[in-house]
Amino acid sequence: MIRSARRRTVQLAVGGTAVLLTLSACSSSSSDTPASASDSPSASSSAKLSGTVTVFAAASLKESFTTLGKEFEAAYPGTKVEFNFGGSDVLAASITSGAPADVFAAASPKTMKIVTDAKDATGTPVTFVRNQLEIAALPGNPKKISSLKDLTKSGLKVALCAKTVPCGAAAQNALTAAGLKLTPVSYEQDVKSALTKVELKEVDASIVYKTDVKAAAGKVAGVEFAESAKVINDYPIVALKNAPNATAAQAFIGLVESAEGQKVLTTAGFLKP
Repeated sequence: MIRSARRRTVQLAVGGTAVLLTLSACSSSSSDTPASASDSPSASSSAKLSGTVTVFAAASLKESFTTLGKEFEAAYPGTKVEFNFGGSDVLAASITSGAPADVFAAASPKTMKIVTDAKDATGTPVTFVRNQLEIAALPGNPKKISSLKDLTKSGLKVALCAKTVPCGAAAQNALTAAGLKLTPVSYEQDVKSALTKVELKEVDASIVYKTDVKAAAGKVAGVEFAESAKVINDYPIVALKNAPNATAAQAFIGLVESAEGQKVLTTAGFLKP
């Protein structure tokens, strides 16, 4: 009888330990294990996020990121995504000057480097999409533009992005590769401003991104050119060091990198990383 009682006591002790281990494992998996970047936002994790997440993003991301922002807010009730779209160089300068932001998505590694060199980023930036240049001409292409060289024709009014902006730097690299010189009527602060010049018929053409031509939905005519294949821009994204809402920042980046996020971006015309 004594042996039998002792055996039952040992069994209960072991069983109790197993229960404790099981509870400990469950607790660890629910609070300590980070969600995969490829996972879409889920209702089970939505309760953990709240408040505003501020995203500084290249102007060319405006349409797709606005869509993703709405998806994020729907997946995480109680959150709000605020965007600051503009030239990547200007955004980077704002961040290094102390502007409060949670996420930075740049249109080139060079402009991202401004932020990482200042040690204002958390972790290593990840390339999430790529983008290719395209000529935006007036609807119907009345000037019969068919190549990059055509932009150098006498009397043709062309707008370019500023040389410090990724789209401008890429355009200059394409012109150099083609051995061409082009003096635009204006240099614009970001790619959307360069596109607007064509939409308002203030210029005959501009060099923008394929995504911008697509977003213009018939307001401009797109003209592809061979040199653009040599100057494709990588777009990196990173959470910022002093992010006011660090948890939401990581969740937003997770959405951008997820299958759903990539679908939104590629539908907008971006290339896969």
